[in-house]
Amino acid sequence: MRPFLIDTDAGSDDAVAVVMALRQRDVDVRAITTVAGNVPLGQALQNARYFVELCAAGAPVYAGADRPLLRDYVSADWFHGADGLGDWGDRYAPRGSPAAVGHAVDVIIDLARAHSDLTIVTLGPLTNLALALRKAPDIAKRIDRCVIMGGAACTNGNVTPAAEYNIWCDPEAAQIVFRSGLAIEMVGWEFSQGSFALSLADIEALRGLGTPYAQFAIDSNSKGMRGYEAQTGEIGISLPDGVAMAVAIDPAICRRASRHAVDVECASDLTRGMTVVDKLGVAADERNHPVWRAALQAPRRPSICWELDAARWKAMLFRLLG
Repeated sequence: MRPFLIDTDAGSDDAVAVVMALRQRDVDVRAITTVAGNVPLGQALQNARYFVELCAAGAPVYAGADRPLLRDYVSADWFHGADGLGDWGDRYAPRGSPAAVGHAVDVIIDLARAHSDLTIVTLGPLTNLALALRKAPDIAKRIDRCVIMGGAACTNGNVTPAAEYNIWCDPEAAQIVFRSGLAIEMVGWEFSQGSFALSLADIEALRGLGTPYAQFAIDSNSKGMRGYEAQTGEIGISLPDGVAMAVAIDPAICRRASRHAVDVECASDLTRGMTVVDKLGVAADERNHPVWRAALQAPRRPSICWELDAARWKAMLFRLLG
C-alpha cells in the first residue's frame, strides 16, 4: 500500500480526484487536509467528509488554512457553485463522519516524518503545504513525491491570461513550495482541455456505469461543465484534479517530463501567480546547474509534465468510477 496525503479545496473536480484515490486498491489515503480555495474552508471540510462517506473509507479529514498567506481570499464558486459541487442542496452533505481533531499543517509534518515513501497530492492553493514547510523545513527532503495540480507551464492560465487559479489564489505560498526543494511533479491546468476533458460520449458512458461514484462525478461537475464551455468554448467536463491524481497513481501516464527551475510571480498585478518555467535554462538559477545534485545546497528542480496519455487517464477514470 502506498501512503498518500491529499490536500484539497474540495471543489467538483477535486471530488473526482479524491474518489479515485480512495478507490485505488494499492493507495492508502492516510489523511485528507482541506484548504480555502474553490470554496471557503468550512465548505471544503464538509465536502471532503462526504467524499470519504461515499467511498465508505476511513481516511480522516482535517481542517487547514482558511485564507491565503497574505492575500484576500477569492473563491471559485462562479465555476463550481456555492457548495463547490454544483449547488445540489444537501444531496451531497455528509451524514456523519465528523472532522478529525488536529490541524492540517501538523498532519502534513507528522506524516512526512513518519513515511519515507509518502506521496502528497495537492489539488488546491498551496497554503497548508507552505505553512508546513515554514514550520518544518526538514520535510522537504522526506517527502517522496509531491504531485501538484497547479500552474500553467509556458501556456495560458484559467483565471488570468498568465495564471492558473490554485497558484494565483495564494502565490506567496506557491513560491515557498516551488523554492523548497520538494520532489515536485507539476501537472498544469493545460491537461484539462481538449482530449483530456470528458466529451458528451464519455459522460454518457460514465452514466451508463450505473455506480454512485460515476453519478456523483457527473452531477457534481454539471455547473463546472457550463463554466468550462463559457470559458473555452468547448463542451465537456474539465477535470484537472482528476488528471493530476491519475499521474500520482500511475506515473507512466506522464509520457514526457523534464526538470527545470520554476518560480512564481508575486509582485506583478499583471502576472500574479504565473508559474515561470525556465525551460531553456537561461536564468542564473542554481537549480539549472548542470550537475545540480552535486551543487552545494542546491534544491531539487521540479519535474514539469509536458505530455500525458489521455486515453490511459480516461481508462483509469472509468475503472475507478465503475
